[in-house]
Amino acid sequence: MHVPDGFINAPVSAVTGVVAAAAVAVSLRGARRELGGASQALSGAGEKTAPLAGLVAAFIFAVQMLNFPVAAGTSGHLLGGALAAILVGPYTGVLCVSVVLLMQGILFADGGLTALGVNITDMAITTTVVAYLVFRGLVKVLPRTRRSVTAASFVAALLSVPAAALVFTAIYALGGTTDVPITKVLTAMVGVHVLIGLGEAVITAFTVGAVLAVRPDLVYGARGLSAPLKLRVGGQLVDAPAPAAAPAAARPGSTRKVWGIGIVTALVLAGFVSFYASASPDGLEKVAHDKGIDTKTSQHASADSPLADYSVKDVGDARLAGGLAGVIGVGVTVAVGSGVFWALRRRRTEPAPERTPEAV
Repeated sequence: MHVPDGFINAPVSAVTGVVAAAAVAVSLRGARRELGGASQALSGAGEKTAPLAGLVAAFIFAVQMLNFPVAAGTSGHLLGGALAAILVGPYTGVLCVSVVLLMQGILFADGGLTALGVNITDMAITTTVVAYLVFRGLVKVLPRTRRSVTAASFVAALLSVPAAALVFTAIYALGGTTDVPITKVLTAMVGVHVLIGLGEAVITAFTVGAVLAVRPDLVYGARGLSAPLKLRVGGQLVDAPAPAAAPAAARPGSTRKVWGIGIVTALVLAGFVSFYASASPDGLEKVAHDKGIDTKTSQHASADSPLADYSVKDVGDARLAGGLAGVIGVGVTVAVGSGVFWALRRRRTEPAPERTPEAV
């Protein structure tokens, strides 16, 4: 659903740029709490979230290269907002997807640079906010189990994709550069993105479930879901005393193993599996072509990038060129994402300098 340059006019693109910048600024503040808030300092959750957030960004980049067929001549790919919000938190999730979109636009000419605000508003903000609100609403009413978290992840991801299609349609209604009846755009966009949402839901639920199975403490959306232990005293149920802190040897281990498995998986997906992805246009490209939205598309500013279209230029073998581009993309995304999140966490946890008493 990467919107290219030329779909939306300059004034509306500028407005969405302001909206995106404001949302990123708010997310930077919120992510500091998610990555190292006071309550997390005791449990070490901030230490776990920071490296996982960089990995989530790289994983989303890799999986977005894997277009899957959804209908005749149409494909879809992961948007990633739901996955990021559930794994590392909504504010950090917005930043994860925004980092991916920035890398894709600058290095791979995927998604217009003048449309970056549109893409962040649509793919990062909308999907993350909608998915996390749905997810939190479901986990409050469902039994407090890992299966419930996985099921809530599925539904949240499923709904986040047509929500993004609705937001794009609204943006197009305000600033579309072609004269296409908005009802036709709405029907086509929502219809195909409901199908894409099913793929998003399967990928999100599978990934969340896999992390829950090995390290449930790493899943932001699963924190605080265990019901308090009850004891029967004098015929009444009362909360049991809080257990003493577990010894260091009994606490969950380092995230290095999970991080290592995750980054290897992302590299394999982007560097090898992506070659077998569907070559059909994605949902937005198909709708834009069929309805005539793309008649004023302009050339991407990064069209001459050595990695444009996810292929390394001057490499003759198409499979090797695409695989190298994917590996480079994963490496750059994890480096940029991890750098941003570590900087945020360090700023949050860095002790304030002591004030010296002023001389009287």
